[in-house]
Amino acid sequence: MHKFLTNHIHFTINYRTMSLLLWICCCLLVSLHSATSELQTLHHQLSSESLSLLVVGDWGRRGAYNQSQIAHQMGIIAGKLDIDFIISTGDNFYDDGLTDENDPAFEESFSNIYTAPSLQKQWYTVLGNHDYRGDALAQLSPTLTIKDSRWFCLKSYILKAEFFFIDTTPFQDKYFSDPEDHVYDWRGVLPRDKYISTLLKDLDVALRESTARWKIVVGHHTIKSAGHHGNTQELVSQLLPLLQANNVDFYVNGHDHCLEHISSSDSSLQYLTSGGGSKAWKGDISRWDPVENKLYYDGQGFMSMQISSSEVDVVFYDVYANVLHKWCTSDWLYNVM
Repeated sequence: MHKFLTNHIHFTINYRTMSLLLWICCCLLVSLHSATSELQTLHHQLSSESLSLLVVGDWGRRGAYNQSQIAHQMGIIAGKLDIDFIISTGDNFYDDGLTDENDPAFEESFSNIYTAPSLQKQWYTVLGNHDYRGDALAQLSPTLTIKDSRWFCLKSYILKAEFFFIDTTPFQDKYFSDPEDHVYDWRGVLPRDKYISTLLKDLDVALRESTARWKIVVGHHTIKSAGHHGNTQELVSQLLPLLQANNVDFYVNGHDHCLEHISSSDSSLQYLTSGGGSKAWKGDISRWDPVENKLYYDGQGFMSMQISSSEVDVVFYDVYANVLHKWCTSDWLYNVM
């Protein structure tokens, strides 16, 4: 039977020891990733059976474009919700990722921005297309975890049994066929076809073997969106059938600089876009069936998720932490019954 190589990492509030633990973890996981194609699994110890987290994406601009204001409001909401961790949906550092592990942009766009006591929790991140335009492996480096113990990034991995972090940038044909004047760091990705097929195979196995009540897949790129980038056709054709076949409940992404909730009309799969961490695109929206499109906000903000065994509550906030949209799985189940 297929078994995952699992690293049992128990995070505590002792952040001095956490830095060393995560440094060891990162070294081990990166070495294991080179030796096996299986997704690595992390275990985040919780103080209760419920789970609370924030989601933010497309943020790293040294505080500009209201990034600092959003960080301030995230700190307030995180304190109220007593969050367990934060998820970043990618494009962590603009415009072209990090130059290396010593790039000051790491501190200037991350450590020095998200300073609220309530945000001193683990950050689980994925890479976006802008991150691949720099030294992509730098964001995976244990050096960053030593600098700031909150930081954790791998290309693809599993958190607990619910969260499946997927590297979506290599799926996009245009980054290979028409990169324009950009240079992408494809180390560890080539040959591309093998990389994608292996990732899809491992994700399929992981989802099928998961016994979690809720299955949440996190990637950078949109699958369905009324925003600037719209649907990512490569993900629609390759990733979406796999998510539907395995009864995934949520696909969480960034890439479009907006806040968005699209509810499937033919399944329970919900598409949640949290890409408003800094620069937003005002008025950049395409028409979408209003029955499916529960929220489209072309401004800055972030999202929270509160998860229990019986339900998931999703809330979107704007740059002032005003509530834009609330949604709960129990409401959805009631409406479809």
